Amino acid sequence: MIRIGILGYGNLGRGVEAAVKHNPDTQLKAVFTRRDPASLTVKTEGAAVYSADSLGTHKDEIDVLILCGGSATDLPEQTPEAVKYFNVVDSFDTHARVPEHFANVDKAAKETGHIGIISVGWDPGMFSLARLYSNVILTDGNDYTFWGRGVSQGHSDAIRRIDGVKDARQYTVPVPEAVEAVRAGRNPELTTRQKHTRECYVVAEEGADLARIEREIKTMPNYFADYDTTVHFISAEELAKEHAGLPHGGSVIRTGRTGWNNENSHTIEYSLKLDSNPEFTTQVLVAFARAAYRLNQKGESGAKTVFDIPPVLLSAQTPEELRAHLL
Repeated sequence: MIRIGILGYGNLGRGVEAAVKHNPDTQLKAVFTRRDPASLTVKTEGAAVYSADSLGTHKDEIDVLILCGGSATDLPEQTPEAVKYFNVVDSFDTHARVPEHFANVDKAAKETGHIGIISVGWDPGMFSLARLYSNVILTDGNDYTFWGRGVSQGHSDAIRRIDGVKDARQYTVPVPEAVEAVRAGRNPELTTRQKHTRECYVVAEEGADLARIEREIKTMPNYFADYDTTVHFISAEELAKEHAGLPHGGSVIRTGRTGWNNENSHTIEYSLKLDSNPEFTTQVLVAFARAAYRLNQKGESGAKTVFDIPPVLLSAQTPEELRAHLL
């Protein structure tokens, strides 16, 4: 059994717990929280709850720690620190900062002999693999990625970190005309702003400066500055009633041409429709936790991304079973 630990017990943490239940070769051993451990009740019988401050004292009890914090401020600090004690997997999703995050995790992981798989989920993650596969097949072509309409956990978390914000949901919305043009094979050149819009539903604290909050959202680099963004201030009751779910999805599309004179056109599309963004993401995290454990068992260390993981390491099935049933 692969002994799993969870750092953070929000939407992602609870999703990891459910995913572990449905992966027969994994077992949840512990949840680490910044809350009072005595106040937290987990669903898994026998799983312990510890303070996040005590991570290092439990390094011999966990094979892989899955980090469930936010990419804005949590994971840049937590992942390089946690990989000193455990093999780790995170879902860092700030694309522009992936090289920096990789370097920080790689250094700490190699110093302590652990594996750290970063940026695991559906984007980055499964969508990243779709982009890679389609690029090596259609070498002469164009890439397009559309997200949504759905709730972005990372962007919602980034809004909640703004002073005066009590709660928030952020929806990423594809521009329909852009998607239609790509699927029609017109190969449009699209700016970031032409591909998506962002809708934010924000519950502000009483007396908060709404104009300042809206300005900070719309000018936030890496998150909102490059998009047409609409901010709606609503009540906590309306947020709970109308925006309680966490749906998401999207498509990776590559169009390209083949033939001696590029006479034939092709389209590759990989799409997802998700009722629950965190629950799907955590299924991916647990599969890559299995790979982290297996790599470390072989003596490997350092940071990895989804590009570095052989698919056979992700499955609980044997290579023989995979060849017989999936190949």
